[in-house]
Amino acid sequence: MLVLSRKANEAIRIMDDIEIKVLAVEGDQVKLGISAPKSVDVHRGEVYEAIQEENKHAAKPVSAEILQAFINHANKAST
Repeated sequence: MLVLSRKANEAIRIMDDIEIKVLAVEGDQVKLGISAPKSVDVHRGEVYEAIQEENKHAAKPVSAEILQAFINHANKAST
């Protein structure tokens, strides 16, 4: 991990189009301003981890019994 020290109103740049600026330091909190293209997802760490966990849960394989029950239900609904 790269560790940098910055003061309020100082920034770091990532590539040509991402800037992270220290807006304020108040007690144990740091307020950051992030400028990045809309194509770059920016999340708080805990939100990113929750998204990853949800994606893992959604990607779990479905058992053959559950898949067959879903197919049966879909077939009944279409007739």
